[in-house]
Amino acid sequence: MKLIIAIIKPFKLEEVKQGLAEIGIEGMTVTEVKGFGRQKGHTEIYRGSEYTVDFLPKVKVEIVVTDEIAGKAIDAIVKSAKTGKIGDGKVFVVALEEAVRIRTDERGDAAI
Repeated sequence: MKLIIAIIKPFKLEEVKQGLAEIGIEGMTVTEVKGFGRQKGHTEIYRGSEYTVDFLPKVKVEIVVTDEIAGKAIDAIVKSAKTGKIGDGKVFVVALEEAVRIRTDERGDAAI
C-alpha cells in the first residue's frame, strides 16, 4: 500500500478529484494548508506599501491506494493539477505498513 500526499493549488482540487474518480479512487482526505517552496511566496502592494506573502494557500490531498494503482493515481493527480506555472505543487509517495478499517477490523488492502 502507498500513502500519496499531494500539495496542490486550491482551484485545482475539483479537477484532481474528478481525475482520481475516473480511475476508481473516491476516498480522500483534504486539508487546507499554507506553505511555500522555491518561489518563497510573492510580494503584494496594499495601501501603497509592499509586503511579502510568505505562506501561500494550498490544499493537501491524501489518499491510500494499493501498490498496483499507485502509478495511475500519481499520474492522474499530476495531469489534473498541472498548470505549467510556478507553485503547481508536489506529490509525495510513502510506503504504508498497515491500514485497519475500524468498523469491520479489516486489514491491509481490504481496509482501503
